[in-house]
Amino acid sequence: MAAQRGKLSRNREKAIAGLISKSTILEAAQYAGIGERTLLRWLKDDDFKKAFREARYHLVQHALTQIQNATKDAVQVLKKIANNKKAPDSVRVRAASVILSYAVKSIEIENLEARITDLERLIQKK
Repeated sequence: MAAQRGKLSRNREKAIAGLISKSTILEAAQYAGIGERTLLRWLKDDDFKKAFREARYHLVQHALTQIQNATKDAVQVLKKIANNKKAPDSVRVRAASVILSYAVKSIEIENLEARITDLERLIQKK
């Protein structure tokens, strides 16, 4: 049964959940209560692939949010180490280096995002 009007069947939704949470396609199929061949066939279906891709995207976005939430604490730890006069110099230098490295990377990412946005605007105007 194909997906209708962009809505997936319960079995297909469960198969996507299985693909995300299980280690193998066989385990995902068993979780969804379908055969492995069926799941392999669904993985070739454009609507299913799109829904699976979106589910993975949301999973990664959630993980990134958790990482971002931990950033403040991580920076505090690095700052504490970098400022600890009793810590070995090598440890302090490494902490300072990590802080500087990520500061530079964040600027590079912001610059790339701005350039991509500008390019997308140019493409849309054509």
